Amino acid sequence: MEIIYSSIINEYSKQFNYDDIIHVEKDREGNITLLKADTLKLNKIACDVALDSQKQLKLLGNNGVKLPLGYILQNNLLAQLGPKITVYMNPIGYIETKYESEFESAGINQTRHKIYVQVQAKLRIVIPLKKEDIEVMSEVPISETIIVGKIPATSINMGLEGAGFKLNSR
Repeated sequence: MEIIYSSIINEYSKQFNYDDIIHVEKDREGNITLLKADTLKLNKIACDVALDSQKQLKLLGNNGVKLPLGYILQNNLLAQLGPKITVYMNPIGYIETKYESEFESAGINQTRHKIYVQVQAKLRIVIPLKKEDIEVMSEVPISETIIVGKIPATSINMGLEGAGFKLNSR
């Protein structure tokens, strides 16, 4: 997870600028009519995250991680005890990145736009006499923007929480 987060922070801090990625179109009165994402730029950054993560995971896998024998044997009482055994990891399959975009109301005339990147990796952990495949998934917010629209002349809250009636049976 640390490698994936590090790759995301590194690549997005270098390459992501909301104004370059999301193009805002407005009408003659200045009202926002369209948000259009530059999919090519977004995909390039996502590919760079996947490639960097893959490279870092291979380096870590080649070097291995030292874990206590008690931890490897899954004994909670002895998890910190015993000689350290080197565990190797091999990235297998893929590292996949994709985007999630979300719009939500943030007031009468405001909309919050959030963009998340999801990274999913499949790893194989190899320890003496055993191997196990694990899947790691992470979702990191990369952008949050408030879009302010026109203030309406009237506003009616049509929330129906607590509306209705209740019959007591006796």
